[in-house]
Amino acid sequence: MPAGLRPRLIATDLDGTLLREDKTVSPRTVAALAAAEAAGIHVIFVTGRPARWMGPVRDHVPAHGLAICGNGAAVVDLRRGGELVATRPLPLDNALAIVRALRATAPGVAFAVERAGGFHHEPGYAPMVADPASRVAPAEALLSADPAFGGQPVLKLLAHHGDLDPDEFLALGRAVAGEHGEFTRSNPNALLEISGPGVSKASTLAGRCRELGVDQTEVVAFGDMPNDLAMLGWAGTAYAMANAHPAVLAATPHHTLSNDQDGVARVIEGLLS
Repeated sequence: MPAGLRPRLIATDLDGTLLREDKTVSPRTVAALAAAEAAGIHVIFVTGRPARWMGPVRDHVPAHGLAICGNGAAVVDLRRGGELVATRPLPLDNALAIVRALRATAPGVAFAVERAGGFHHEPGYAPMVADPASRVAPAEALLSADPAFGGQPVLKLLAHHGDLDPDEFLALGRAVAGEHGEFTRSNPNALLEISGPGVSKASTLAGRCRELGVDQTEVVAFGDMPNDLAMLGWAGTAYAMANAHPAVLAATPHHTLSNDQDGVARVIEGLLS
């Protein structure tokens, strides 16, 4: 951003970016976020997390209460318990086509489905957090129009492979099924996160900015993983964390210190000074 100018909106990823490795928000970061909001700068959390995992930042959400979750698949109101304000679903037919393509080219793949009302997975998929409410069944059943799902839209399809290199698995997914959805990753393992066509952190953030009357040149964004690349490329000014994925460091002109060194807070302090 040109010297002397302040952004009108700060968009920041959470894991590996705003949050420390212990998944907490440092006092310095809390103060920086509050100072930005007090200065009239919009702050939006833009994450791959579902709304139910927003607890660590719920107390620090700006006055508007909104966050972008699921890599752009949902806008949620954290002040109202993660209530969905808008969704950009993955159509069932697209999701099923992706499942078929990955089963054919990556034997051993296991799937999980993030619906608006909860998380469900195949027997071979090990969830990060066990949830007794999760339905365990083949992906084809989890992606059906079963009335038990209450018409809840699919926000994200997850595909995990225990043996493939994470970046090679991402490239494979895009090659064999990229026409059916948006493929990315934010996990150190071979775990693909798949949204509807054109759905990304960048495209949903751009929609929010249009509603706020904020130009992309007035946006400062922070991120660390491949699922942040589109957002970092779209924002007028972008920062990669020192701990970022090599592709993110290579593609992003500005770098800041790591998430454990208050990298985001340091940049915000500089922008406000």
